[in-house]
Amino acid sequence: MEINLEQAHLHKLLRDPAKRDEGFRRLMKIYGERLYWHIRRIVVGHDDAEDVLQETCIKILSAIDSLQSGDRLMTWIYSIATNESLRHLRRQTRLFQNIDSLGPALTSKLEAENQIDGQVVEMAFQKALLTLPTQQRIAFYMRYYDEMSYDEIASITGKNIGTLKTNYHYATEKIKKYIQNYSL
Repeated sequence: MEINLEQAHLHKLLRDPAKRDEGFRRLMKIYGERLYWHIRRIVVGHDDAEDVLQETCIKILSAIDSLQSGDRLMTWIYSIATNESLRHLRRQTRLFQNIDSLGPALTSKLEAENQIDGQVVEMAFQKALLTLPTQQRIAFYMRYYDEMSYDEIASITGKNIGTLKTNYHYATEKIKKYIQNYSL
């Protein structure tokens, strides 16, 4: 398969110190935008997403030697990006009781950045997402936006597949309920 050959080639470039820069440029060309949006959905703000993406890149480069040739590259980098995003949210929670209490602050950031272009239904959807507990939100994002399988999400988050399915189910139910009650 072509994708597997590309993955193997990227692995080889990234593990070779002489070709690491080329490998990293290629990695970011393939995954950079997807990583940015994955991070942005978790941390919401553009500036925060840029900061977390930069931290993610630093972690990727510093942990390259731990990458095994059998590891799925996308799963590995998404795992780093997810952990860095959560670390960023935890730093913000010093002002709050816990990470799940950030919802109102993230909603304000969403509205302030006006990333929705005034579409009422889309804004309701985004606000609904921000009312979810963090683990439900992440499971929903990866399944809905990134179209990942539960196996992939489990590899990234370290969560049990049953737990992820439950989180996704509860997330969809809460989103439906929120949108039904949202004053359009």
